[in-house]
Amino acid sequence: MSARWKGWVLPVLLLAAWQLQSQRGDLYASIFPPLQQIGAAARELWDSGELTGAVGASLGRAAFGWLSGSLIGIAVGLLLALCRPVDRILGPLFHALRQVPLFAWIPLIGLWLGRGETARLFVVQLAAFMPCLLQAHEGAAKLERRYLEVAQVLRLSARTRLLKLALPAAMPAILSGVSQALAVAWIAAVASELLFASGPGLGNSMLMAEAGARMDTVLVCVAAIGLLGYAMNHAAARAGAWLLRWRDTRDQ
Repeated sequence: MSARWKGWVLPVLLLAAWQLQSQRGDLYASIFPPLQQIGAAARELWDSGELTGAVGASLGRAAFGWLSGSLIGIAVGLLLALCRPVDRILGPLFHALRQVPLFAWIPLIGLWLGRGETARLFVVQLAAFMPCLLQAHEGAAKLERRYLEVAQVLRLSARTRLLKLALPAAMPAILSGVSQALAVAWIAAVASELLFASGPGLGNSMLMAEAGARMDTVLVCVAAIGLLGYAMNHAAARAGAWLLRWRDTRDQ
């Protein structure tokens, strides 16, 4: 068996075990819906447009929160790394706040922003913000001081220092942070829909299916979340490798 297909062995075995459990009686079938029932639920959701609408809403929410949160995080991380007075003032605050788990902020977010779309987007932005800030700060902080000293001697502008020195040095770390932010932003988008149960999205579809005792629909949503998350992470890894292809040519 080729290495390409070895990764499919465990999923196929799990599906077979699931199907066997579903055939042990009505009680087991209610907990482990047969695969054909799950497939029928997926077709029903697709034909009604509910699945595409929920996927589109969740993806849009995740994309907006990821992009805006990542950009703000990268900007703040570079600022803290390159401007020591700002780092001395704001650094301790950010390092203290990053110790607070994301979901510990949910009660405050609910009180401040309500339970609507604004609150859900802010949860996603907050999830994407911190990984990008930390990675951008770490990458830019590793820039050797001698390069900055040469830049001062040459009287390079702050814009030139940022674009020619800081960003290239921090780019691998920044891309790593953006990739991490994408993963947590997708999780946060679905979680925010479960926590603030209003509006379209895969999380809200799961809650409605749970209320209607539709285990098959819940599993379709779970499968959609997993497949989309895997696809996004794979695309982010490929994009990062392409953007950093210059490192391979430099090492040759």
